[in-house]
Amino acid sequence: MIMVWFLPLILIGGIFVPLLGYLVVGMMAFFLVLAVFKGRYWCWNLCPRGSFLDMVISKASLNKPYPPIFGNQLFRWSVFFAFMVFLVYRILKAGGSLVGIGAVFVSMCLITTVISIIIGLAVKHRGWCAICPMGTLQEKIGNIRRGSKEKR
Repeated sequence: MIMVWFLPLILIGGIFVPLLGYLVVGMMAFFLVLAVFKGRYWCWNLCPRGSFLDMVISKASLNKPYPPIFGNQLFRWSVFFAFMVFLVYRILKAGGSLVGIGAVFVSMCLITTVISIIIGLAVKHRGWCAICPMGTLQEKIGNIRRGSKEKR
């Protein structure tokens, strides 16, 4: 419940104070470290967007099955790499400006939120979570950790 407030803070507040985009960077750093120990724990328990999708979009979702491609690893990693290329390109275009880079993270949060709402309304409310680039990365990190434990 508490985490859901980060989403409007970043999306709305970030329009006026682009440095709030660095909250996204902080959350990314936190959940990537957490993924080493807990896999996708962040996604299902702490993600502000996921909380929003649960609280709001679930009430209007058509609740249809995910498209089969959402489970395809090649597709999920293609989404990840496309978003990362776009993110890096936009950061480079910001020219080293702290405010500009913060604005990049705010706008990326806005773009992914709009996509998550569209997917959430058309299929299951957490449809975005199946292809979320950061969720894909967290899952991979968690699997690597589990794999190294099994080898011991």
